[in-house]
Amino acid sequence: MKLSGKKKDLYRRVDEILHYLWDPIRVSDTPLARDEYHSYLPKVFSLVISDKKHHEISEYLVKIESGSMGISPNIDKATEIAKLLIETREAMLE
Repeated sequence: MKLSGKKKDLYRRVDEILHYLWDPIRVSDTPLARDEYHSYLPKVFSLVISDKKHHEISEYLVKIESGSMGISPNIDKATEIAKLLIETREAMLE
């Protein structure tokens, strides 16, 4: 995927937010797990740049937690992260 400079920076920031702040399986302190959430990154990024509302992004994060990861979702944390992702997009792209 070819991204402009600002979108490339946003993509990296989304990656960091997922890894260091969302981190539902708590691997952010393990260097070898740095790519743990990379498979979810393209979809989350596409939701973020397509101006989705925070509840749509948080629903996807909850779906990952409960479906793909098989853990009890943290709805409050997913909502917090979704709002942060939107704030980050607005700060970086607008």
